[in-house]
Amino acid sequence: MTQHPDAKVYLVDDDAGVREALAWLLRTRRLLSEGYDSAEAFQAGAPVWAAAPEAPCCVLLDVRMGEMSGLALFERLLELPWQAAMPVIFLSGHADVATAVDAVKRGAFDFCEKPFSDNALVDRVEQALNRSSDVQAQQRIKRELQQRLDGLTDRERDVMDLVVAGLPNKLVADQLNISVRTVEVHRSRVFDKMGVKSAVELANVLRAT
Repeated sequence: MTQHPDAKVYLVDDDAGVREALAWLLRTRRLLSEGYDSAEAFQAGAPVWAAAPEAPCCVLLDVRMGEMSGLALFERLLELPWQAAMPVIFLSGHADVATAVDAVKRGAFDFCEKPFSDNALVDRVEQALNRSSDVQAQQRIKRELQQRLDGLTDRERDVMDLVVAGLPNKLVADQLNISVRTVEVHRSRVFDKMGVKSAVELANVLRAT
């Protein structure tokens, strides 16, 4: 069971009966859902298009629908910079192996053929939500790190680069043509702004970018 009570599952299927059945099934696992009767409706109405989701989410996406197919919608979702935080599970009553393999290769979380096992499907949904949570956490860490880097002055960045390269303060001072004392001041400010206590810790943090 997902550990995120605010997680949401987007149901994109042109069959109202399927949407209602899926919504009921998800409620039995205390999962919130939001239904859309077409790819166009999802693209026009889902808040995820406006900004990266703050809570774990995933999409249950029918392959064959009206004008825009599920596969076409998936292509547009892939253009979102944070798409990895919103796993897509395809649902299809007409699946073929080549389509399924191609979708998964392109980044789909899974491809389920109708009729599916209720328990197996919800298990995959919960796994997708957990994946979403993990990816969002990683993306938050990267955003916070970038904000810290953006807070450094040009000189602090110069000092940071040389410190991370392993140069002692004397060599940093020589390369930047400044005093050792000035290097020490910049080095201390870099550590404070980056939230680290050593050059090794700083290097490890930067590897996360």
